Amino acid sequence: MVSIDTYNACVDFPIFDAKSRSLKNAMMSTAGGAIGKNESNTIVVEALKDINLHLREGDRVGLVGHNGAGKSTLLRLLSGIYEPTRGVADVRGRVAPVFDLGVGMDPEISGYENIIIRGLFLGQSRKQMRKKMDEIAEFSELGDYLSMPLRTYSTGMRVRLALGVVTSIEPEILLLDEGIGAVDSAFMAKARVRLAEMVERSGILVFASHSNDFLAQLCNTGLWIDHGEIRQAGLVDEVVEAYEGKEAADNVRSLIQRFHNEDAKEPGEQ
Repeated sequence: MVSIDTYNACVDFPIFDAKSRSLKNAMMSTAGGAIGKNESNTIVVEALKDINLHLREGDRVGLVGHNGAGKSTLLRLLSGIYEPTRGVADVRGRVAPVFDLGVGMDPEISGYENIIIRGLFLGQSRKQMRKKMDEIAEFSELGDYLSMPLRTYSTGMRVRLALGVVTSIEPEILLLDEGIGAVDSAFMAKARVRLAEMVERSGILVFASHSNDFLAQLCNTGLWIDHGEIRQAGLVDEVVEAYEGKEAADNVRSLIQRFHNEDAKEPGEQ
């Protein structure tokens, strides 16, 4: 059974050369965690502090907060990239970390070869990715470009290819950091459907996003991360209201209702 449990988990980044720099501006900044000292008197940035999180199969959690609040750091903690400085992070299940759509892609090799490389980065085997090749190629709509080096692609074409690979996997725990937006609206609509299908296949989703559209469609609960701490947890619309205000929350509620109505339609119903 897949699960995520963290108990007072903290992630600190030591600043060994801080004595040679002024920390005044950093301490007054609204972004990032608090600045303090650890037991060895080294100055540290407390990127995450006392994170208590307990997730089970079916949980779909959206992370909200300003840039530098700790959302991406939390995803990296749950993926095992960062170990907790203090506390415990116990993650059980096959994790698919999707942080940067471009990671694991080589500009000097073809799109087809990059499908394999990106799939390996996400924990898939070469055999699995070869079976998915035609499906990914059809989704990306890149045609003959798939035989050309990635360096010949536009930004939007790279995103198409990366999205095709990412949305073909079947994770038990999906850790997603939104990094899309450089594609046209028609392709984005298709990608949104495929992302929703991938989320359905996953056991647990933790999704850091600035898009209320995505939060409404993919998540049922939310966490507001503020300066490395959980400021509020609850239903996704309630968390958005606390973070952004009533107007944003009303928009999320409207979107949730719309997506619910679309899901309730019979196949083929307009």
